[in-house]
Amino acid sequence: MTSFSEVMLRGLLLPVLLLAGAARAELVLVGHPGLRVEALPQGVVSRIFLGQSERLPDGTPTQVLHEKQNQSRFYAEVLGRDPAQVEKYWARAIFSGRVKPPREVPAAALKGVIAATPGALAYMERSEVDASVRIIRIETDR
Repeated sequence: MTSFSEVMLRGLLLPVLLLAGAARAELVLVGHPGLRVEALPQGVVSRIFLGQSERLPDGTPTQVLHEKQNQSRFYAEVLGRDPAQVEKYWARAIFSGRVKPPREVPAAALKGVIAATPGALAYMERSEVDASVRIIRIETDR
């Protein structure tokens, strides 16, 4: 039998946990402020972040930056990819020498590195974005 205090605790905790999940910050694609692109198709972003393309559709060279803290979320939520499968892909691709691994940057330094690196692309929480980086909209592929 469930005690009154257990029922009350569950009743109070469940809404708090649901709100915490809903309050999770949105990840956005960001780039060097000098990039002349407003939006990119999801497939293009996926190819760039998987090392299959090193240029934007207009020919601009890119430098992909990874921030480990949000990497799995970015692949799952933004690109719709299974993070475990992406990790396996990178392990095989790097081992075979087909691609070089993306540059990892600590979250605290990410904005500064993006601003100082022409062609830089990365992801961060929307709440962290300021004028030193440019948000690039991701268009869903149809």
